[in-house]
Amino acid sequence: MKYLLLVHLDGTKMAGLTPAEGKALDAASLAYDRELERGGHFIAAAALHDPNEAVIVRPVGDTFSTTDGPFVEVKEHVGGFILINARDLNEAIALAAKIPVGQFGAVEVRPVMEF
Repeated sequence: MKYLLLVHLDGTKMAGLTPAEGKALDAASLAYDRELERGGHFIAAAALHDPNEAVIVRPVGDTFSTTDGPFVEVKEHVGGFILINARDLNEAIALAAKIPVGQFGAVEVRPVMEF
């Protein structure tokens, strides 16, 4: 079964990292992706830019409106994701618990609907 691991980050904690700590965290994250790949779990992963670079698009009748930046003020924001294959929810949770950047927020484990 597929699971989406949504990585929620606390921007204030991430901003406190030194450049060296940031590089080490990036290396650990990429190494974990490779570990998931070797175990047959990895499907895809990506980090996201800061929410301040986001644009919200809303349908308005036959047209749309846009709003710059994050939709709501929150302490944590979605900073990235990993899409995995896992036997069941328990295995997905165990894999999510090992995500290196998870220490700076939380990881939401969500089953993917397959149609």
